[in-house]
Amino acid sequence: MPIKLIIAQSNLTLMGGAERVLLKIAQRYNAKIYTAEYEPNNTFEEFKDLDVQTIGRSSLLKLLPYGRISQGLNYGLAFYNLKLKEDYDVINAHMAPSHWIRNKNKRVLWYCHTPLRDVYDLYEYRLSLKKPYQRPIYKIGINAIKRIDQNIVKKIEFIFANSKNTESRIVKYYERKDAEVLNGGINYKEFKNNGDYKYFIYPSRISPNKRQEYAISAFKKFRAKLSAKEKDKYKLIICGAVSKDKAFQEYYKKIKEEVRKTRNIQIITDASEKKLALLYSRATAVLYPPLNEDYGLVPLEAMASEKPVIAVNEGGPKETVVHGKTGFLVNSDDEMAEKMKYIAEHPSIANNIGRNGRKRVEENYSWEVFFKKFDKKLQEIKKGRKIEDR
Repeated sequence: MPIKLIIAQSNLTLMGGAERVLLKIAQRYNAKIYTAEYEPNNTFEEFKDLDVQTIGRSSLLKLLPYGRISQGLNYGLAFYNLKLKEDYDVINAHMAPSHWIRNKNKRVLWYCHTPLRDVYDLYEYRLSLKKPYQRPIYKIGINAIKRIDQNIVKKIEFIFANSKNTESRIVKYYERKDAEVLNGGINYKEFKNNGDYKYFIYPSRISPNKRQEYAISAFKKFRAKLSAKEKDKYKLIICGAVSKDKAFQEYYKKIKEEVRKTRNIQIITDASEKKLALLYSRATAVLYPPLNEDYGLVPLEAMASEKPVIAVNEGGPKETVVHGKTGFLVNSDDEMAEKMKYIAEHPSIANNIGRNGRKRVEENYSWEVFFKKFDKKLQEIKKGRKIEDR
């Protein structure tokens, strides 16, 4: 009999890597999805063909202005208090804190995209952004969330980490050493190489931790290295959605101002999947400078498009990009600019790197590879249910 799968996801409001993975799993199992926030027109259209149920958002929370605090409270309380009524074999939780569904429900497989970054590795950074009078209350709140989070994670039956980077966070913050790494896959057949239209692209949601300003700085330095005749031959395209959260909107304004002051940069915030694939296909190379990214599907999509990836030497890209073979790992915006110039001046090398990348994706990051391991683990947890029912 097919597995009765329930999926838990904090929100469906953007078109990002986590949403892509979740969508593929939901389609495979015809799974019902519980989420605390759903915006059908801002995420992948295919979710409209699935059973998506929105939970949470109490009358009290509706009184709070929309933002990180109200979002966090809504997501956390929604899944912490949810007791499923329908029959199921396994719950597959995704972005934190959807894994809090384990509080009142058993047989949870958490596909961990990352532990709560605001609570753990980005805590000091977020704290530094607060005004002095806000910090004591912020600390108290974060400590309370941390205690709840760690107690729930102890109960979770199994954890897949989307990368070695995420696995290391699970060990560090939860002291669980039994998580296994399972990289997300991509539909590599949907990506093609349609030549070099003389632009670099950075496709990622517009957010402080994605560091669009890093790509802008690298592009400025790249242009400075070119002759007067060559300067206007190349463009930078920043492509990604923007959350309506105030903090992200403020960052977006900052990026727009940087773009306004710099020639040959374009921002696209509403690209469809088809449009994004076309942008990949015509790029000179793909830039990827996020802050200690958990995993990141962008390098895989770039490689599937036979494009060199120039990524920061930290987080997920260190696992997916082979330096000098499928792209380059850099340690500064200066290095990124240098590699951009190198790729622009050596098209035959760029083509070779692109072919290497495509081969790497086909061999290691297909959905066939992903589901071979994922399906097996679901069956194991389902068998555990049969033991429970005896």
